[in-house]
Formats: sequence, C-alpha cells, structure tokens
Amino acid sequence: MHPAISLGIDLGTSELKTVLMDSAGSVRGQASVRIATSRPQAGWSEQSPQDWWDACIQALAQLRAGWPHEYAQIACIGLSGQMHGAVLLDLDEAVIRPAILWNDARAEAEAAALARDYPAYADVTGSLPMAGLTAPKLLWLQAHEPAAFAAIACVLSPKDYLRLRLTGNKVTEMSDAAGTLWLDEAKRSWFAPMLAACGMTLAQMPALAEGDAATGTVLAAIADQLGLPAGVVVAGGGGDNPVSAVGIGAVNGGDSFISLGTSAAIVSVTEAPLGNPAGGVHSFCHALPGRWYAMGAILSGASCLRWATGVLGQPDEAALLALVEAGLPFDVPVAPSAPLFLPYLSGERTPHNDPQVRGAFLQLGHDSTPAQLGYAVLEGVAFALRDAMAAVTSTGAVVPHCMLVGGGARSQYWAQLLANVLGCEMRTLHNSELSASLGAAKLGFAAIGQRQLLSTGLPIKNTFLPDAAHSAALSLRYGRYRSLFPAVQALHQLSEG
Repeated sequence: MHPAISLGIDLGTSELKTVLMDSAGSVRGQASVRIATSRPQAGWSEQSPQDWWDACIQALAQLRAGWPHEYAQIACIGLSGQMHGAVLLDLDEAVIRPAILWNDARAEAEAAALARDYPAYADVTGSLPMAGLTAPKLLWLQAHEPAAFAAIACVLSPKDYLRLRLTGNKVTEMSDAAGTLWLDEAKRSWFAPMLAACGMTLAQMPALAEGDAATGTVLAAIADQLGLPAGVVVAGGGGDNPVSAVGIGAVNGGDSFISLGTSAAIVSVTEAPLGNPAGGVHSFCHALPGRWYAMGAILSGASCLRWATGVLGQPDEAALLALVEAGLPFDVPVAPSAPLFLPYLSGERTPHNDPQVRGAFLQLGHDSTPAQLGYAVLEGVAFALRDAMAAVTSTGAVVPHCMLVGGGARSQYWAQLLANVLGCEMRTLHNSELSASLGAAKLGFAAIGQRQLLSTGLPIKNTFLPDAAHSAALSLRYGRYRSLFPAVQALHQLSEG
C-alpha cells in the first residue's frame, strides 16, 4: 500500500499556493497560480471567486503533471486562505457579486457605527469592529447594494468557497469564523446578537467545524474533473495566519511569529481568549481546538517594499535591498536625521484602527538617497510591528522570541532590523514561504486521523539576536515615528473637511 499524500491549498491575496506533503512532513511537490485583484474605486478591493476556483484547477493540473505518482496518492486536502472576505451566495449557491476582501476600506462608517452602538460586543467577538472585517461589509451592502443584500442565502469566507466547490458543503471553521466578527470567541459558536446588528441571521451562516475535523469528501464529479482519487477527505483548515502557525509549529501558549507578507501581523498563541479590543488587538480562535491567539495586524507589510521598488525605479525588491545593504551597513547605526517612513499605504489596523490614514516619507533632504528611502521603508514596517507587539503583550500574551514567515523573511537584513527594533530574537525557517500551505496539509492529515505532524515545526535557517549597539539610535527614531501619526491622521481629516 502506498503512503498517503496530503494536498495543502493556500488561497492568498496575490496567489494560490499548493503543496503535496507526505506523512513524514516532506514536501513532494508544489505549484502556484497568480490571482488578480480589482479596485473599482479608491479604497475598494475585490476578487472573483470563480478566479479562485480557476486558479485551484490550474495549480492542481500543474501538480498532476509534475508529480503524477504523488498526486495519485492524495488522501486528504487542507484549506488555508485570506481572512475577512465576504463571498455572497444566493439560494442556488451562485455568487451574487465579487468578493469584498480584507483590505477593502469602504465599510469604515459601518464599522464605526457597530462600535458605537454595540460597544460590549467587542469583548465577545474578540475585536473592535474594523472596516476590514466581514461584519461591517454586510452593513455596507445593506445600505448601498440592497438588492444584493436581499439575495444573500449564505456568506462564506474565501477558502470556504473552494470547499463548497470541492465537496458541495457550506462549512467554515473556527479561525475564519472568528475573523468575521460574528463568533463568540470563548464559546466557539455564532454570536446571534452581532448577526442581528448586521441584519443577518443564523440561517445565513455556514456550519462550524474545527480546523482539524473532516468537513466532507470531494464530490465524485469534481474528483473526475481534477483527476483525484475517490473519497478524498477535506479538512476544516483555517485562516492564513492560524494555519501558518500550524505550519511552523506554533501551537502552544507563548509560541509567537511575525508574518511579513502583503500585510503583516505579530501573533502569540494563547490557551484562553486574551484580548485588548481598544488597543486594536484581535483575539481569535486558532485552527486547533482549545487554542486561541492574540494578533496585532498592520495592513501594509512587504507590500511597502514592493511599492518602494517601483517608485525608486529599481528592477525588483532584491535590487533595492542590495542598495540598502550597501549604503547602510549594519555596523553603522542610522543617523537620527535620516528619512522616516510611515507605512500606512492601505490605512492601519493595530493599534490605530484607521483605514483612511495614509503613509508618508518625512525628514527628506537634498542628500536623501534611494538607499536611505529603502531603509526607511524597512524600518517603518518594523516600527509599525513594534506598535503592534506592544498592543499584543498588553493582553498578557507573551512573545519570548519570534519566528519570521512570509515573503519578507527572505531578507536577512530585514530580519536583523526587526530583531533590533523589537528587542526580540528572530528566527527564520526553511520553507517558511510555504507555511500556510504546509499547515493546511498538516490539518488534512489530522482530519484522517494522522496527527503526528501537528507538533512539528520547520527547521531553523538563521537566528538573529538584538544588537544593543543600535538600540539607542533606533529608540530615538521610533519616538519620532510615534509622534508623527497624529499629523498624518489630521491631514486626512483636513482633506475630508
């Protein structure tokens, strides 16, 4: 009998990634497909759920062609995906409109109204209402697209749309449900009062499962279409950050990591719900039973580096990083007068909860160089994560050291800068760019009773210790960075006025 293979599918914002994992935890194959985002108005961010399914079909075709033996042994599928998106289905399970994504800011007024009218709910749902979460989006739809709102029979999170196409079942799991603002985090059940506040009912919610539970098997017709064996089990899976945590082995209290992708987040696993909604901290259910996590999120992470690369005329991010490393070597602390960067290109979540604030370069001079501006971008994201880390630890969560995952983890320079700014040991990991799809594959195995991989992590690639020689200069610059937020916030308010 051939050993089982688990297929991990991670539906990210910019691409869908897949891996084939064997029962020893080794990656046997991988494939990815890019996904386009539509921005029909300023502050809007949408994707077509059909594009997700098409990307899934394409990625699986690549796996089948490249690793036919392993593909034929797939016994289970785990799902991971971008959180907080709203996929609206009618009674026929047809998609009503494009999905509104996590980084869409249109529901700012609705989020503020929920926070004003139902302040006590935040302690139950684990978070303040924010424009990026799912619940305010539905209030916006009710006001601005009433016909679409009236047609809603079910609301799914993005990765759960893939589950529907695979299994025919409308199911979500605790971690993605937690990101909707409709879940009672402690009880791990839907919170009817918040649903009612959004004009929604329990009947419009999918069934709930834990991330390591079986949620159905692949439909026979879909298995034939995709060339999958019969009876493949689909696990609950989870949102991208909690499933990344499973992928790297962050499953016990105090396990912490920074995800440095399009957005960025600092996450600490907890064994009970620990929240500070007023500080912009999310307390969400983990993808595993009996676990939660405290998270501080910033809306623009490595995407700031991508933006700066284009603005500064560099061919790619690696070229800009090389310029920074050559111009600002680590053995020389950065001058206090060097440019500062506020990384609020898409607004900010933790701790400011302001989706409309925008970023800025400051302290520019005739002697400012592209290397200095590139450095300022890396440092600005690190400073935003320091803000988020302070908010997370205010809950009682602990961050003894941090694993670093996501595209930004490829830069050793950035990893060392994060260690210096946060005063915390940073560890980069082998295969960390696949952490969400690896975690999804692990949850797939768990759903068929093979749980041995849940407690394993990824091999450490490098360890970065804080450099005390840089702490004084960085603390001074961080203080200046902190003082600038009210000014850029006031600029937006003036433009609105």
